[in-house]
Amino acid sequence: MSDLSFFSALLVGLGGGVHCVGMCGGVSLALSAATPAGSSPLPYALSYNFGRIFSYILAGAVTGGIGQIAKEAVPVTGPVLAVISGIMLIAMACYLGNWWRGLTAVEALGSKLWQRIQPLSKRFLPFRSPISAFPYGMIWGWLPCGLVYSTLTWALASGTAISGAVIMAGFGLGTLPALLAVRAGADWLSSGFRQPVVRQIIALSLLLYALLLLWRALSTIH
Repeated sequence: MSDLSFFSALLVGLGGGVHCVGMCGGVSLALSAATPAGSSPLPYALSYNFGRIFSYILAGAVTGGIGQIAKEAVPVTGPVLAVISGIMLIAMACYLGNWWRGLTAVEALGSKLWQRIQPLSKRFLPFRSPISAFPYGMIWGWLPCGLVYSTLTWALASGTAISGAVIMAGFGLGTLPALLAVRAGADWLSSGFRQPVVRQIIALSLLLYALLLLWRALSTIH
């Protein structure tokens, strides 16, 4: 189900576009001041965002690897992690559908770590080239985000480092259109993610997938 997991993670990123704009949209706009005058902003925006996505992939690989080690050491861990992952996916679906907003409380978990690493990003400002925007984006990839953390529990239960990395890659690529739209001033695209119908469709699709994963996990336990 790795392909389906990637597609579902992509939907999470797309559906969470409004949240991503709120969390990272200001950072994307601030890149304008860090970009050399007369330079095209697109290479810098792409480099920053791919640096951010790289951090997601790295975190997914680490958590997926940890999950794999745990499963091999204690076999029952696999189904338990899958149940937790299914529950978190349901919470994500509820967040995206605006049915329940409790997921935002998870963001406080990473605030202390973020306070330590965020100052490091200033070392790369102003940008001397698009390459220098990549490590800047890598650091901002650790910005506390409930959607990121929830997707990481999914990566944790995925079974392997590769599967975890693939899931987080799908999520990261899903967030890309909304953030690039903000950077380009494409209000018509960013507003599309705010449409209730679009969010409800994505949320319902994710909910169905989460229920499927949860059913499979519970069947394994029994």
